[in-house]
Amino acid sequence: MTSTAHDITSPAPPRLEEVSDGVYAYIQPDGTWWINNTGFLVGDRGVVSVDACSTERRTRAYLDAIRRVTPLPVRTLVNTHHHGDHTFGNYLFAGATIVGHEATREAVLAWGKPFDEPIWTKVDWGAVEIEPPFLTYTEAVTLWVDDLRCEVRHVGTPAHTTNDSIVWIPERGLLFCGDLLFNGGTPFLVQGSIAGAIHVLTEVVKPLGATTIVPGHGPVCGPEVIDDVLGYLRFVQATAREGTAAGLAPLEVARELDLGEYASLKDSERIVGNLHRAYAEVAGAAPGAPIDAAAALGDMVVYNGGKPLSCLA
Repeated sequence: MTSTAHDITSPAPPRLEEVSDGVYAYIQPDGTWWINNTGFLVGDRGVVSVDACSTERRTRAYLDAIRRVTPLPVRTLVNTHHHGDHTFGNYLFAGATIVGHEATREAVLAWGKPFDEPIWTKVDWGAVEIEPPFLTYTEAVTLWVDDLRCEVRHVGTPAHTTNDSIVWIPERGLLFCGDLLFNGGTPFLVQGSIAGAIHVLTEVVKPLGATTIVPGHGPVCGPEVIDDVLGYLRFVQATAREGTAAGLAPLEVARELDLGEYASLKDSERIVGNLHRAYAEVAGAAPGAPIDAAAALGDMVVYNGGKPLSCLA
């Protein structure tokens, strides 16, 4: 089995895109393991940031990018979910109110400090301190950037994780969707739900009618990415049903599977972890129910030729 991890040794530098007046997306190529997107809104009195980055170095670079736009402080930091590429850098936002769903706070604390080997290649995380959201909500909260309304909404059911939220700016048709959407990368739902993600994308995200979407990973895009991700999720579901019927384990199925149109997605080894989640749902597990994540990650390493998954954060 040849390695499926991305083979880029030096990602392109982050880039700042003004996606609407005073609203910026911070895009971090190549958008793979632990390399996420963030963004921020500039008001008269300060900045609202959507997510942090994974490492000290990357988060400091993001804060420097904000300072190149405005000298005003980041007053509010919203976490779209608990994963460390979006939260490990929280501690560097000194003086900011960190906002997140109640379950995001719980999951940040439960995950704890970052780790890499033996699952991922070695990462220089920096002096990360765990800093969870300390202003939490159960369903939604509205943020105002001057007179611009920003709706921070929990999506209602496990999807990418058990605690996903979106930041929707209706006046601009602009959506920060966290990791509900990957543009050019393989979605990852080991801690969430395949069925739940399909529900959220069809019943929550698509009806918004967003014209501009900042995905959790990959380039800024339009609503077409929603159907791209839905296609992959349904492919995983169908594969899990067939594999279960044949009595095959997720790793066995993945090794023989033709990914077809999804073979070019980055981090394609995630198919194994996604099948672990889909198999649990075929067996009747509720969305977001705990599964053996260590086994799923271990099978991904095996699928990757026995080598740790490539992380360039």
